[in-house]
Amino acid sequence: MARIKVHELREKSKTELLAQLKEFKAELALLRVAKVTGGAPNKLSKIKVVRLSIAQVLTVISQKQKAALREAYKNKKFMPLDLRPKKTRAIRRRLTKHQ
Repeated sequence: MARIKVHELREKSKTELLAQLKEFKAELALLRVAKVTGGAPNKLSKIKVVRLSIAQVLTVISQKQKAALREAYKNKKFMPLDLRPKKTRAIRRRLTKHQ
């Protein structure tokens, strides 16, 4: 399987992403078995590509979840700490109540 494009992943739904993640993990397991049994060199080099693809899928899933949470908390009075903008402590103290 060739490398996947992230813009293609962003268009997919969460269920499709989870299905693709499952496929990649199964493929990685097969490639690891091939590595132990002394498989072909092209299979060994494919491990890196599959691991990268798994990381890309997981990243897109987490980004979608975070975007949904940001939308849910958009006009609320309180927001979870991990959704707030990352600033230094001094900058946070410098802000006024209305900011």
